[in-house]
Parts: sequence; C-alpha cells; structure tokens
Amino acid sequence: MPFQEVVEAEGHLIDSHVMERIFDKVVESNGRFEVEQFRIGRTNSDASYLRLKVETATREEMEHLIAQLLPIGCSPAESVEATLFLVERDRCAPEDFYSTSNHHTQVRIGTQWIDVANQRMDALVVVKPASETGSGKPEPVCRRLRDIKAGDWVVTGMHGIRVIPESKERDRNSFSFMSNEISSERQVETAVRQTANLARQAREQGKKIILVAGPVVVHTGGVVGLTRLIRNHWVDGLLSGNALGVHDIESALLGTSLGVRMEDGRQAEHGHRNHMRAINAVYHAGGIRGAVESGRLKSGVMYECVKNDVPFVLAGSLRDDGPLPDTITDMNEAQDAYAELLKPAGLVLCLGSMLHSIATGNMLPSWVRIVCVDINPAVATKVSDRGTGQAVGVVTDVGLFLDLLSKELTETK
Repeated sequence: MPFQEVVEAEGHLIDSHVMERIFDKVVESNGRFEVEQFRIGRTNSDASYLRLKVETATREEMEHLIAQLLPIGCSPAESVEATLFLVERDRCAPEDFYSTSNHHTQVRIGTQWIDVANQRMDALVVVKPASETGSGKPEPVCRRLRDIKAGDWVVTGMHGIRVIPESKERDRNSFSFMSNEISSERQVETAVRQTANLARQAREQGKKIILVAGPVVVHTGGVVGLTRLIRNHWVDGLLSGNALGVHDIESALLGTSLGVRMEDGRQAEHGHRNHMRAINAVYHAGGIRGAVESGRLKSGVMYECVKNDVPFVLAGSLRDDGPLPDTITDMNEAQDAYAELLKPAGLVLCLGSMLHSIATGNMLPSWVRIVCVDINPAVATKVSDRGTGQAVGVVTDVGLFLDLLSKELTETK
C-alpha cells in the first residue's frame, strides 16, 4: 500500500523557481504528485499557494521526500505539534533530531506557529518551556550539538516544522546583481556601486557591516581601502585568522608582507623572518592594543580597528606561526566569538579567505546579504555550494575592490 502525505507551500513560488523544485524533488524521490490546489499571486508582491498530495511506495521514501521538501518551504499540511524529545545526556541528541537550514523556521507548539530564534544551519531546535522563559511562552531556539544539555527539549522528526526560504529579490532594478550567479564578466564598478547600496541599506536598518578578510588584503594593497572604510565607520567588525593580523603588522612595522617589500615587490634581505619579528614585537607590547597604545604600531588594519573601537576576532589554525597573543587558538571559543560578533549583521563582505568565509556563512541566516570577493571564482562557488545560497560572487582583485568601494562610500559625489 502506498504512503501518502498532503504538503503545502506559500510564497513567490513561480519567479523564485520553488514550485518546479518541489515537483523535481518528488520525482527524484521516486514519488508521484497530484496538485490539489494552486492559487497564483495576482501581482508581483502577492504570494502564491500550492497544495499537493504526494505518494511514495515506502515509509522510508516518504520520510526522505519530506526531508527534501522542508528546506525549500514545502511542509506537511496537517496541523500537528512538533515532536519534542527530552535529552538525557549532554551533547547526545535523539537519532531523528531535526537539523536546521539557514532559512527562517517556525515550529508548532500547541496551536501556534512560533519563530525559531538564532537561526543558523546545521543546528538543532531546542524548545524552552513556558515556565522557564521570561515571556511566559515556549521559545524555540537554534542550538549547536555541542551545546545540547541534559534536560533540553529537542524537536524531532519532520512534522510541526515550517521553513520559509528567502524569495527572489523583489526590487530587481536596485539589486539586480543580487543573484547567486558567479561570473568574471560582471563589471567591477557596477558590483562596487551595488555593494555600496547594500552597505547604506544595512546602515539605515541599524544592522552591522562585517568584513571577513584574509591576508590577501595586505598582499594586494587593499589595506589603504580597508583602513579608509574603518576610519569612516563603514566596518562594525572584522573576522579573520592569525595570518591577516601578522602580515598587516609586518607591513606596518617593516614595510614587507611575507618578506616581500610592499613598495617595489622585491624580496627583502632576510625578509623571511619579518613576520616572526612582527609577532615578537606584539608580544613585547602585550598584544595588539598594547602595541597601538605604546606607539609601536602606528598604521594598518589592526591599528585602525583599535583606534576606532572596531571589534575583531582572529581565529587560529594548525599552520599558524606564533600565533599573535590576540589569536584565539581554541576552535570552539573562536566559533563562539565569530557568532557573537555577527549579531545582528545586515551585510557581510568576504574578502579573499575561503575557509573563514565558509565558516561565517554557516553561522548566518539566509536573509543576511553576503558578497564574496575573490580573484578565484571557485571560492565564491564553494561558499554557495556549502549552503550559503544568498552569497554573491564578485570575481576580481580584492585590493582593487576595496579601493573602489572605499571611494564610493567615503568620497563626496
């Protein structure tokens, strides 16, 4: 006997290609579908509605199909409560826990659909009972597996859950480049102007502008543009690794990056040890802030962050030299610091750092804009492929992009 389920979806189903994806998922899962109801939005701002009866040969295929449909905004139509499981041991969730996407999510508690807080991908949904919340209502929240505690109520299964993906950009003229197409054919000046518009929009909404930067910012001469952005208050936080801090400080103190002279691109004599000399100088000063306050460090990205009270997080890795005393070497602690600084981000610019960009994207909900700038188009592709579908790739030199963006945002037109 076949297994049947009625599912529904609502939103901009046609122009966001959601409806065809729903049909494709059913077919790919060896299922069949019958459209019971479809209402098309009468205007470009109206939502459409789809009600679909789906059928599979086995229960396992149906569970797989529902798991495929939920992330694209198609959920069981039956109004049942989310199933909760009481955790008995720290970091030990039930086998069928619901794993979140980065899209806006709701769970049904009693007769109400309640928004899940701290939305991020690859998390669990923990529901705080009404007796434990200040609001007197149950509060679902995303929580990482390592943060699950005994006594937590975790959402399991696929029912009583609703996912609302971001729709295709409605204002196509203003932000027409905000699609996930990645092409070196896109004119850099156009991408810069539209990124500047996103920055202004984030500022108007009171949201943070966060930069994720790699050492390529220093190597490509992007320090001038980045420091201009910091001084003019277009950066609310900087996320990076040990390497950016080291090479930025090496450049400021010794005029080299990786031992190569910034002024003429020639290898400095004994330049291979310059990055270690920079790290040593910071240790002598007691940290980056100490190096700035003592007058030892007088320029550069880290200098401007300290002088302008822009918070930064340097996450360590296995390959780090030193590292700098400010670098967080505990990965869990570094992840927590990244996530905290991203609240509440409105725009994230990823500049030539693939691993930090992917990590940051995994922490963000899908409604936060991400612009990924790299000379290698594969970097932006990988960020998008790992679930950060809202990421837009700009294939260009990072130094050039920062120079143009800083002028666009700071110079009087």
